[in-house]
Amino acid sequence: MTTTAPARRPRKDAAANRAGILAAAATTIASDPHASIDSIARAAGLSRRALYGHFDDRDTLIRELVASGAVRFNAVAASIDDADARVGLARLTARLWREAAHVQVAAAIALDEAHVAQTAEALAPLRRTVQAIVAGGQAAGTLRQDLTAATLARLIEETARTVVTRLDAASPDAGALAVRAVLSIAGLSWREADALLVAQPELLEEH
Repeated sequence: MTTTAPARRPRKDAAANRAGILAAAATTIASDPHASIDSIARAAGLSRRALYGHFDDRDTLIRELVASGAVRFNAVAASIDDADARVGLARLTARLWREAAHVQVAAAIALDEAHVAQTAEALAPLRRTVQAIVAGGQAAGTLRQDLTAATLARLIEETARTVVTRLDAASPDAGALAVRAVLSIAGLSWREADALLVAQPELLEEH
């Protein structure tokens, strides 16, 4: 006797709805860090009840957004292996710029005090990478040494986040501006940053 495999469309539809909710939440929260669950449901084209069929509450939804974004950011950080800290910072910034939309969401979520600790924990690998790059650059004398590695790494993080949230991701020059801003706070003059990018033109192709 031949049996027919059960249809799997409901599961696929559920996965599509869940992905749609996350996408809607990202867009909504990027513009309003305190967007309500009703606003997110409307953006996803679903009822509040339908949304709760996928996520228990708003915090559960936010936690998943934080986790998914952190996976992307930490993977980018793990891909950086340049011996020159200046090149490493430029490459890291350029690659993160490709994730600008996700960075904007993470920045918005970070403004919500309820998720500061979770965001910090989720992004710990990225932060360790930035601090290691900075420490290496300071030891080599290629990055500014008037601040501790931890402080400079934090300033670089804040600069990058500010640039990403303020610039129009559609602008063709935005990625280059982000890279230059990070190099500037790291201690390079605009001439030094320009010379580095001329010598390493592929860096600007990263964004």
